[in-house]
Amino acid sequence: MAATLQLQSFIIGDHTMNLFVPDANHVKELYQQQISSDPSTPFPYWTKVWPSAIALTQFILQNPSFIQHKKLLELAAGLGLPSIAAASFASAVCCSDYRPEAVEVAHESINYLQLKNVSCIQLNWEHLPQDVEADILLLSDINYNPKAFDILYAVIMRFINKGTTVLLSTPQRLSSKPFIERLLPCCIYQEETVIEDQQQTVMVTVMVLKKATGYLFNKSLKTSIT
Repeated sequence: MAATLQLQSFIIGDHTMNLFVPDANHVKELYQQQISSDPSTPFPYWTKVWPSAIALTQFILQNPSFIQHKKLLELAAGLGLPSIAAASFASAVCCSDYRPEAVEVAHESINYLQLKNVSCIQLNWEHLPQDVEADILLLSDINYNPKAFDILYAVIMRFINKGTTVLLSTPQRLSSKPFIERLLPCCIYQEETVIEDQQQTVMVTVMVLKKATGYLFNKSLKTSIT
């Protein structure tokens, strides 16, 4: 889907970030054309920055020392807002998505912002190479399909068992409750935040998942866990 791109500003706290976003009207027009010939064509959800991505970005910006000098990987990144925010603090960021169009648009933003420590690659979290590793794993709003919950849980636990800290943000969907409850034994911190999205209020939960116990957060976090 080659939709027209617009440079959009996102104001989060004291920070303003610019990135390219496909024009919503053009996306809708192209999608209508596609489903007229193939009704099974999935909607391109990657073309929008969702509230969970904004909430995760907000968490990163409020707690920059938490990811300082770390190697980050974002799966199902879409347009990559959290990855772009993390670039100011992390040593290296890998922004990935399984859709090549999403990777191309995120790459446009990365080039525009001249981010030298961010790479952008096509990666499907359902078929991850065994050598993929990270200090911090970023996930925003990926737990929307109950049919994929078992695979997603296995992916998250694979990283956690390797010592990776997972930052996960999710809107509070009833259908996702069983999945989130499975992760609670690994949750060492969580907070709720309200995101205004197109005149709608969305409650988003941000969770920090980690295998180790007795972990002490950096003082920049709102809450310390002992």
